[in-house]
Amino acid sequence: MKGPLFYSKILLFGEYGIIKDSKGLSIPYNFFKGALKTDENPTKEALASNAHLTNFVTYLEELCTKEPNLVNFDFKALKKDVAAGMYFDSSIPQGYGVGSSGALVAAIYDKYASDKITVLENLTREKLLKLKKIFGTMESFFHGKSSGLDPLNSYLSLPILINSQDNIESTSIPSQNTEGKGAVFLLDSGSTGETAPMVQLFMEKMKQEGFRAMLKNQFIKHTDACVEDFVNGNVKSLFTNLKQLSHVVLDNFKPMIPAKFHKLWKQGIETNDYYLKLCGSGGGGYILGFTQDIEKAKAALKGYNLEVVYNF
Repeated sequence: MKGPLFYSKILLFGEYGIIKDSKGLSIPYNFFKGALKTDENPTKEALASNAHLTNFVTYLEELCTKEPNLVNFDFKALKKDVAAGMYFDSSIPQGYGVGSSGALVAAIYDKYASDKITVLENLTREKLLKLKKIFGTMESFFHGKSSGLDPLNSYLSLPILINSQDNIESTSIPSQNTEGKGAVFLLDSGSTGETAPMVQLFMEKMKQEGFRAMLKNQFIKHTDACVEDFVNGNVKSLFTNLKQLSHVVLDNFKPMIPAKFHKLWKQGIETNDYYLKLCGSGGGGYILGFTQDIEKAKAALKGYNLEVVYNF
């Protein structure tokens, strides 16, 4: 048994900001993927995943009792498969901000949800918002609080434009220019990040008036501008706004940036060889980088593992 593949995602713009209604842009990333599977001789990882799924099923049952109008599952089939050792076979690294739990949520919904909204139908805004709500509630099991965007991206395998919390749409982004020198890349921090404590830290900071003002007047302003520029292919303006955004993050989100990257972050802003930003909640995992010249960025970040995700 092997289910369809569900891909990881990258939130290019909008981390933290979308909690406070900034714009956001999320794209599927096909390099990592996962599928539901059952094996004759399960590995240690498969057994751990299966145990995790058992707890997830209990959570989903409680969810359906509490909110019967939101979503329902074929629990008979789901429990039978989990009892038979079903697990989520995934190459998506956990704690790296590329949506490992999101892909699992999408896979479970796809296979077991009753009356599910499918990718093939006309996805109205209402349907997208309903899916986002279902996925957010399902994924809360993993993170404590979830926007539902990761599973939505994984489920649809389409770029998603977030205009505000209750206004999302699938979108198209300029097609890649494989000959282009410009690139979006992932930089491996070498350690995992936990989402919940980082979000907790952010919520604590939000109690300060100065932080709230910075978020609205600087962080969200530049995030929104970057989204507009990226979707419309305005590369020159994009890099002007990226530099500002990278600066704001370094000044105000230091705890979310692994300490050994503070210097590299600053170096990018000073040399303009590349600009770094958070990928997901930060604290570890991947860091997202943007450059107008990938060879220059590689030379400047020699010794680090760079994974190109988009060329322009």
